[in-house]
Amino acid sequence: MSIITLTSDWGLKDHYLSVVKAAILSRLPETIIIDISHQIPPFDLNQASFIIRNCWKGFPKGTVHIIGINTEAGIKSPHTAVEMEGHYFIGADNGIFSLIFDKQPERIIEIEIAQDSEYFTFSTRDVFVKAAVHLLKGNSIEDLGIPRNSLTPCASFQPVITQNAITGKVIYVDVYENVFTNISREMFQQVIKGRHFQIELGYIKNKINRISDSYGDVPEGEIVALFSSTGLLQIAINHGNASGLLGLSIDDSIRIVFE
Repeated sequence: MSIITLTSDWGLKDHYLSVVKAAILSRLPETIIIDISHQIPPFDLNQASFIIRNCWKGFPKGTVHIIGINTEAGIKSPHTAVEMEGHYFIGADNGIFSLIFDKQPERIIEIEIAQDSEYFTFSTRDVFVKAAVHLLKGNSIEDLGIPRNSLTPCASFQPVITQNAITGKVIYVDVYENVFTNISREMFQQVIKGRHFQIELGYIKNKINRISDSYGDVPEGEIVALFSSTGLLQIAINHGNASGLLGLSIDDSIRIVFE
């Protein structure tokens, strides 16, 4: 079974997505193409990495994940193929891979294959698709280019942890306007030690003093905090829109104070 996933910031209005799918199917007609998301804000590596890192492990091994975010190649962002736990990732090494993975991949290859087009503005179609089909046909990732030892780093804000507080931020807002933070369950359990706590939300006065198991643990319209399937602290409103109603946006502060 040949599977390619696509993640991009192209949206659905223009022709870009269809052109890439056409290129895939022309080279390997039996390919199953899965759209992860094409609604990433333009050039937003943080949003793209959040979505990819929370779904890629659910696909069968051998899946090729094409990332069409800020794909122009440069000295510091070469076109790259990565092998991680039986999966392959293809994109520009502009920091996106460092945000997706928590450890060093098994293999990192700087792609050096000739593209068929004379234009250099659509790398996803002209380079990434060609590399993906090469891998799906059972060929070695090492045939794609030159091995590299490391990925381009991309600094991301990490929560500040003290004895009595964890200070994080909002990193993602989903279609339901649920708010995801960068505070993990592990961080929370490391600091709580049986104490009472309050979750302070941005600059507003709303505070939460318990972690729930599900949205339905509170009445409709009430604020709820829970650790979602991502393992991260999520702030929501049962049958409501937390981001809009609480005024929480990307990069806003979320603080847990322990008493």
